[in-house]
Amino acid sequence: MKTTIDLDDALLARVKRLAAAEGTTLRAVVEEALRARLMPRSKTRQPYTFSPPTVRGTAAPAADIADRNAVHDLLDESQ
Repeated sequence: MKTTIDLDDALLARVKRLAAAEGTTLRAVVEEALRARLMPRSKTRQPYTFSPPTVRGTAAPAADIADRNAVHDLLDESQ
């Protein structure tokens, strides 16, 4: 079906560049964006939270992290 919509000039330019970069058509990019926007969203989905594991150490730091040269020297030694 054909229809006419008014788009912001900058947005249209970005979409055209994206379509050209992906080797596809403007129509395909717009259809993909609309499908993604209209896809139902899960209401039970929890936001992702990053919680890295932490380990308590007993050894003293090998270098003073405020001393850039000492840190670089330590890194060079490990190679």
